[in-house]
Amino acid sequence: MGKVRRDFTREFKIEAVRLSHQTDKTLDEFAEDMGISRSSLSRWRSEFREDPQQAFPGKGQPKDRDVEIARLKKQLRQAEMERDILKKALAIFSQTQR
Repeated sequence: MGKVRRDFTREFKIEAVRLSHQTDKTLDEFAEDMGISRSSLSRWRSEFREDPQQAFPGKGQPKDRDVEIARLKKQLRQAEMERDILKKALAIFSQTQR
């Protein structure tokens, strides 16, 4: 049977990242002591380094930048649709004037 996927709280991840920078142990040793994989710890450190305030938002909680990207994509689709309608209308009106 496969491994059971474990969920870690935001607080646990932040504390693990903080402690991993303060220890004299190697990353492998520290991760093993914490009961997590080295790859998970490395990923957490990277995510925390990129944006400490938005790191580890939790399940179903998108980051602010992801919400903004989704809003902008929706706005872009709307603008493209309006542009296409205007192109078609211009083509129709330019044909009827001949």
